[in-house]
Amino acid sequence: MLLASAIVALGLVSPMSSLEAKEGDLQQQVKISSVSQKADIKNNQIIFYGPVTVVQGSINIQADELRAFTSDNSVTKTLVATGNPATFSQELDDGKIGTASASEVRYDLASTTLTLTGKAKLDQAGSQVTGDIIRYNIDKQELIAQSKGDERVITIIQPENFQDPSEQAPVEQQPEPQRRIEQQQEPSTQGNQ
Repeated sequence: MLLASAIVALGLVSPMSSLEAKEGDLQQQVKISSVSQKADIKNNQIIFYGPVTVVQGSINIQADELRAFTSDNSVTKTLVATGNPATFSQELDDGKIGTASASEVRYDLASTTLTLTGKAKLDQAGSQVTGDIIRYNIDKQELIAQSKGDERVITIIQPENFQDPSEQAPVEQQPEPQRRIEQQQEPSTQGNQ
């Protein structure tokens, strides 16, 4: 149940916009495929060893290892996918694909925060944010990207994603000119006999 809740929450993430994730994904079964798994009941965690693939509808997570944690009182729930890189992708309602990748992808259900650490990247329709750490709060729709050392946070925005649809000039259609259909009369041949 912990993993299913985390996957549902991850499905709500939409990089750099407030587009909605496919609603049907959240109603689908969660399928986890791994080489092996270990349940550490005493420490309230399940570890999946990989490669690990998680699929729920159009949601797809690829990782070398996946850990699902909960506290004793089941209040704090966390999902951590690690890899070189760990990746997350989902088709959004508008048909575009949103992707995220990093050395570590961590989702905290209590704070609804997705944290990408180590070569972090969010991408949607060619627009992207890269940095060492990217934090995205789903409820607040706030994104914070940070760099490390002399590195920089890089943001690429595609023109079609930047323009506000309300600012686009309306295209006026000109009505088709009406064409007059005239019947041509054939010359009279009655008087030529």
